[in-house]
Parts: sequence; structure tokens; C-alpha cells
Amino acid sequence: MAAPEEIMWEGRFITAKRRGRWEYVGRARGIHAAVILAVDDGHVLLVDQFRVPLGRRCIELPAGLVGDETEGEDAMIAAKRELEEETGYLPGRLEAVGQFYSSPGMVSESFTLFRAHDLMKTGDGGGVGNEDIRVHRVPLAGFAAQVARWRDEGYAMDVKLLLLLGSGLIG
Repeated sequence: MAAPEEIMWEGRFITAKRRGRWEYVGRARGIHAAVILAVDDGHVLLVDQFRVPLGRRCIELPAGLVGDETEGEDAMIAAKRELEEETGYLPGRLEAVGQFYSSPGMVSESFTLFRAHDLMKTGDGGGVGNEDIRVHRVPLAGFAAQVARWRDEGYAMDVKLLLLLGSGLIG
């Protein structure tokens, strides 16, 4: 039988927890994330922004929190909103791929991956407020070489980019 979960510290967005001797963090208030894979005409939409825990900019799939502003928010609605806010593209259709965990030994947070279809450009993106998000529309052909260039320039790479690098790593 598992030890009971103990809350060690709780902030607005994260909670530090302990179960027995195991310490981990999770999102507060049932918040989770939506991540969007948006491929259009042989190009993938990516974003980069400064990530405080890393101390540098990070290349990522567009994503956002679900339920951080509205409790009980539908993840698909959040995904549609976040894709347009961050990239300036509106999906004609979203397909839920499934729920995933990025670092289950340390973080209990999950995200739902969505595949965006029938993209329409509606604006420049860049996020809201002072998010300072940069949009990248990257050809899938040569994607691995682009990732290598970004690494050379000092960017961090989000683990979810493995989705796009996967087959090249295996073959």
C-alpha cells in the first residue's frame, strides 16, 4: 500500500509533494497542459520563449495550461486558444492524440497532445501580455539539422521535440 501524499508547499501554479521518501512536484488546483502538434504543408509550427528554470530560451511545441484561468476548462478549447495566441494560426480541426507525462519520476503533471489540422493564419502570434514568444515555421525535411543549429546557438530543447526527431534517431 502506498504512503499517503503530503503537501510540503503550495504556490499558485505548482505544489511540492512527498509520498514516503519520494519528493515530486505537480500542478496546483488540477491544472494540466495542452500541447499542440501543428504540421502544415511539410512545415511544423514551433515556438521559443525564455524559460526561467533553464535560464535561457527553449524551442518547444506550442502549449498552454488548461484550467489556470477557468476551472474545469476543456483541454481542446485551451489547445485551440493557445495555438492561435502563440503562433497566429487557428486550427480548423483538433484531434486528441492522448495524455502523456514528461518526467514521471519528478513531476506528476500530464499533458494532452493534440494534432492540429487545416491551419489558417490569423495573426502574428507571440503570446499575450509579456510572454515574448517567437514563432518558427520549420520544414520537416532537415528538422534534425535545424535542431542542431539551435543547440549551437544556445537554445534548450523541449523533450517533446523527440516526437519529430524519433524516426531519425532509430534508423
